[in-house]
Amino acid sequence: QVQLVESGGGLVQGGGSLRLYCAASGRTIRNYGMGWFRQAPGKERELVAAITRGSDIYYVDFVKGRFTISRDIAKNTVYLQMNSLKPEDTAVYYCAATSTDSFDRDTYWGQGTQVTVSS
Repeated sequence: QVQLVESGGGLVQGGGSLRLYCAASGRTIRNYGMGWFRQAPGKERELVAAITRGSDIYYVDFVKGRFTISRDIAKNTVYLQMNSLKPEDTAVYYCAATSTDSFDRDTYWGQGTQVTVSS
């Protein structure tokens, strides 16, 4: 199975940028659909961006034009570049990997990294 470790979170002012990292081990990310999710206090976990095994990319509407997901197979790492951050982007961000076509099953999760955006 694949193990995932996120990093790169922190405190940033509104309008600023952060880059999140998801380092995978145990399996190559080439064989997984990868995604970034987030969970704000009192809210459910939600998908932010995903990249499929075939390199198709998906973004939820509220991050389009601001966030960019990418992967480096050689480094076995997935990235989430976050620009023009807003206070409502404050959440714990999780990396996920699935060998299926959906994150609803057979999904591995990292421990999360906190992102806090001040106004």
